[in-house]
Amino acid sequence: MTTIPYDPLARYAARLHADLGGRHHVASPLGAWLLLALAAPAATGAVRDELAEVLGVDGETAAAAATALLDRPHPLVPSATAVWHRPGTDPDRLAGWWHGLPRSTATGPLPDRAGLDAWAREHTVGLVDRFPLTVSPRVLLALASALATRISWATPFDLVPGAALGPDDPRDATRPDDGPAHPPGTGHGPDREHGTAGSGGGWAGRLSRVLRSPEHGHRAWIAATGPAGDVAVHAAAAVEHDGAGLVVLSVLADPTVPAADVLAAGYALAGAAVDGEPARRSLFDLPLGPGPLGTLREEPVRTAARDGREERHRAVLPCWSARDEHDLTAPGLGFAAVGRALGGLLGIDVGVEARQATVAHYSRYGFEAAAVTGAFALTSLPPQGVRRSAELRFGHPYAVLAVATDHRGGEPGPWHGLPVFSAWVAEPREPADTDLVDPVESW
Repeated sequence: MTTIPYDPLARYAARLHADLGGRHHVASPLGAWLLLALAAPAATGAVRDELAEVLGVDGETAAAAATALLDRPHPLVPSATAVWHRPGTDPDRLAGWWHGLPRSTATGPLPDRAGLDAWAREHTVGLVDRFPLTVSPRVLLALASALATRISWATPFDLVPGAALGPDDPRDATRPDDGPAHPPGTGHGPDREHGTAGSGGGWAGRLSRVLRSPEHGHRAWIAATGPAGDVAVHAAAAVEHDGAGLVVLSVLADPTVPAADVLAAGYALAGAAVDGEPARRSLFDLPLGPGPLGTLREEPVRTAARDGREERHRAVLPCWSARDEHDLTAPGLGFAAVGRALGGLLGIDVGVEARQATVAHYSRYGFEAAAVTGAFALTSLPPQGVRRSAELRFGHPYAVLAVATDHRGGEPGPWHGLPVFSAWVAEPREPADTDLVDPVESW
């Protein structure tokens, strides 16, 4: 069984999200990683080592992992990959690499703009309507991946007023009667006295309606992580299909924690969080009152808990959407090395373009997201020079010869190069009516 490299993907995700920064965005590190993995077997020498460093595993292992994912697609996450070439590209140079691609990877001539857009729509359930790169005469090879999902929650959220996201600053919240206020500078995350605290981050006053997890069917907990400190985790599951599902994790840290650290915490929890609640902290080990992850209260209840201490979590989240495009040519993301690898196969120096188009919507009843990642290997721009163009006008009598070609059997045959008819054209005519329409079929 092929081992899927979760940790290498997490490290690549850290690179990609660090390049995108803390702005609102959605990305698919997996979509980009898959293209690097498909290209990795084409690399040799130092380029192979560079790609292995970016991928987090050697090229053969990455390619095997990509094949395992693509040739056994997930019913809730349709995927597709393609490798296209410009007609005239030497196929013999590419044959060894092509033959090692996953069975599901489409190959063939490079589509035009409309064809690429149609491919993007077809493989993203219509969520991405344009391929992220533009075809030009310089494109020799194109690599593409598409990932998409459109699911309904097994249990939908409840709708509640936006004020349920909490006060803008927990230090201004009303202290619960049954416990002390949460002291400034302390909480469920690292000690940070300054910064914009608050479970709503100012959103509570901007939204009229938000989502609350139902009484049953969702999971929520507080987890201890590394650089992100304590984080709140919410997990909503999709309706399963033939034993396959999708769990969407939302991970919240103290608002002063950098986005990169929160995302890294999410990747670290993801593998175990689909089935359990990793790194869970007991609420009885945390201070009462409002804090950056929400508000912790205590009240007397009748409970069947073995030690008499019952814990309950509810989560309040906003709906959200994102649509974006990302340039993937930044150093460290691996696509410059892909260009050098493909150029080595073709025996020429090539440039590279790489972009990813993404979209996501998170709502009361479900979640949908898609990403199309594209990489073009480009011929280098030729040096500056001078062009002369000639338009040849056959405006006076000229000769015509009809010459046979014969390559049957792979070698020139007896008819090859033999003039069959010859003419001297001295009386031109107008095009016939049949020349003015498209032929029904070739002669």
